[in-house]
Amino acid sequence: MERVREYEPGVDLVTAFERSVDALAHDPSYREVEIVERRARKNGRTHELALVIDREGGLDVGTCERISAYLNDALEAYGDLYELSVASAGLDRPLVRPTDYERFAGRDVLIKTTLPINHEYTHEGKLLGLRGTTILLQNKKGELPIPHEMVKSANLVYDFRADLRRAKQEKRERGT
Repeated sequence: MERVREYEPGVDLVTAFERSVDALAHDPSYREVEIVERRARKNGRTHELALVIDREGGLDVGTCERISAYLNDALEAYGDLYELSVASAGLDRPLVRPTDYERFAGRDVLIKTTLPINHEYTHEGKLLGLRGTTILLQNKKGELPIPHEMVKSANLVYDFRADLRRAKQEKRERGT
C-alpha cells in the first residue's frame, strides 16, 4: 500500500492524522465507510489517535485492519510515539451529527443532556427526527423536544428482541 501523504516538515503528527483521515474519506476504496468520530490527544509523550467508523450493514475486522494499516503507513514517517485505534461504531452507535438524527429516525436512542429536561439528564425513547436544531424523542410521557446544543451524548440502543422478531418475520416471508 502506498503512503497516503509523504512526510511534511513542520507538520505535527495530529495534523498528519487529520489529513490522512480526510484523505481516507475521499479514497474510492473506502467510499462506503463513514467516519463517525475522530479523536487525537497527547498523553505524556504518546499521542492517542482514535477513529470510529461505520458502514451500512456493519463492518468486519478486515476493514478496520485495512484502515489501520492505511493510517499507520501515512504516519510512520513522523517518528512520534502514538497509539492508533480504529473501531466500529458498534450496535450502540453514537449520534454525532444533526443528519444522524434524521437517518436513524424510528430507532430507539439514549440521549444524555448537559442540563436537565423535565428534571432528568438521561432520556430514552424512539427517535422521531429533527425539527430545525431540536431533536424530537418519543418517550413514555409523550413527545420530548431536546435542543441539539444541550446534547452531551446520544447513542442508538440495540434491542435484540426486535432483531429476533425481524429475523423471524423475514424467515416467514421467505417461506423457509
